[in-house]
Parts: sequence; C-alpha cells; structure tokens
Amino acid sequence: MSRDRVLALLRERPGEYLSGEAMSRTLGISRAGVWKAIEGLRQEGYVVASAPNRGYRLENSPDRLRVGELFGLLSDAKIGSQLVCLDTIDSTNTECKRRAMAGAPEGLVVTAEEQTGGRGRRGRGFQSPRGKGLYLSALFRPDLEPGQASDFTAWVAVAVCDGIEACCGVRPQIKWTNDIILNGKKLVGILTELSLVSETNTLDYMVTGIGVNVNQTPEDFSEDVREMATSLSQALGRPVRRADLAAQIILALDRMYAAYPEDRAEYLAKYRADCITTGHQVQLITPTARRQAFALEINDDFNLVVEHYNGKKETISAGEVSVRGMYGYV
Repeated sequence: MSRDRVLALLRERPGEYLSGEAMSRTLGISRAGVWKAIEGLRQEGYVVASAPNRGYRLENSPDRLRVGELFGLLSDAKIGSQLVCLDTIDSTNTECKRRAMAGAPEGLVVTAEEQTGGRGRRGRGFQSPRGKGLYLSALFRPDLEPGQASDFTAWVAVAVCDGIEACCGVRPQIKWTNDIILNGKKLVGILTELSLVSETNTLDYMVTGIGVNVNQTPEDFSEDVREMATSLSQALGRPVRRADLAAQIILALDRMYAAYPEDRAEYLAKYRADCITTGHQVQLITPTARRQAFALEINDDFNLVVEHYNGKKETISAGEVSVRGMYGYV
C-alpha cells in the first residue's frame, strides 16, 4: 500500500525533508501517487509538513500500529519480515494460526488495534481495548521435536522484558512461567500454541501471542482484574508509543529466535534474574486442590523447584502458581 511505503520512507529520515521526486523514484510510483499517499496520511492524523523545493517531513504521528510504522525498523529482521497490521480481529493468535495453516512463512507477525476474543492461558479471556494495548502474535517454524520446544515461552518472556526495557527504560519481572509483572501487577500475558503434523507427530509451527497493557487507565480494566493489572503508562506516568514498543519487542524476539536453542545459558541466566517467583511462598493450584510450598529455584530446564513443609522437594514443569503478595494472594 502506497501510504505505508511513503510512511516507511519518512520514518527512515526523521526530522529531514524528502522530495516528492526522490520518493517517487525510490518507490516506483508517480509524484501524484506520492502526494495522494501524503494526503491520506494527513487524513489519518499524521502531521506531514511540506515546503517548496524541499519536499515532505513527518512531524507528528497518531498512536497507531501499521506496516509503515514498523517496516523500516525491522528491515533486517527475520521475525517481522512479513507484517499484517489489522484494525479489529477476534484474536491475533487465531489469525496467525489461520495464516500458518494456509502456508504463511516463518517470521509473520500479526498485530491488531483491538481483539474481540483475546485469549490467555487455560482459555481465559484477555481484555483488549481498542488503541490501548499491544496485541501481537508471531509465527515460528523451528526444526525441533515437540518436546524440545517446552521452554520456548520462557525464552519469549525474557525477550519481552528485553523489548520493554529497550523502549521504556524499565525492566519488568517474570512470574513463573510466563506472566510479565511490573510493580507487583500483571503487565503482559504470553500464550504459545503448537501445531503438529498428524502423520509424523512432528512440529509444524508455533504461534506466540503477546498482549501488553500499554496505555490503559485503571478504568479500562474490568473490576475483577483492576487491582491485579497495570499498564506501562500507569507505571511510568506518561503515555508510551505503541509502534515503538512493538518494534523493540519484535527485534528482541528476532534476537531470541536467532539464539534459540543454542544460547540457553544466556537466556536461562536472564530468566533467573528476572523471575520474581523464587524465594517466595507460593500456592500450587490444580483443578482440585491448592498446596502451599516455597519456591527455591529455576532449574536448567526452566522448571520451578519448590519445597513443601515436610522438606520434600518437587519440580514443577507446568501449571498455575500463585505468589504470596501478588494478585491478591496474601
């Protein structure tokens, strides 16, 4: 789309004028096509200055997620090599899986301004108000056995922390296994879904969905989660530009995937440093019971090692764990 291509060019040269002739030549479209794209961007809320004999300069932008905002920043990345930025979708994970089943390449990233059926772990809903959060899913096709990918979401959690820190200057923490926490409240949800080749039971693809609370106010959360959730703008006291955050998280995912699974030691060390669960009293939650324990450590497989009151140790590889002092568990 011409608007996104023109926007990407303007983004690559911040604060500089670009002539209509130069953009026409670079993009292979007419100068009238460039002018039409500029006018379309202005109608969407982009402030584009124009000056005789100098051209166009981008001066201000609305807080929108679109290909033109991200493409130039991700030009060398494998993850994000194909971008789909939607207005409204049921779920970015569901859309990414639909495209994966239709043959979409590894590296596809799907974003949306709004999700009408956002999902979290265990089928829970994920609140996704329009224009307030970052709702993003990425497609991976690693050459791995299904069992080898069990720790993938833990690597993703580290990458998300890296991306948030690069964009905002604050590093959140991880509640085992994959909740991202800031100031003791949930900031990010992560959901990874696998698909297997039925004939061989080998891994076909993985889709990881990331939902970040970016500019929500307390009133944007329903009453049942308001005390447990936060947003970057609440924590920082200022709004965060979602396109900038998306770019940094996608770049961090790209670096992570290039390192996966060989650089386990680096990501395991980061995960252990970021994990807020260890050293705390926890509840191990199953459909039928809640058991008290003390979280000792993250082992080399990213599993949680706990100690029960009788001194017996147990390694937890999956499930739900509540941490005392968080999410209303006191």
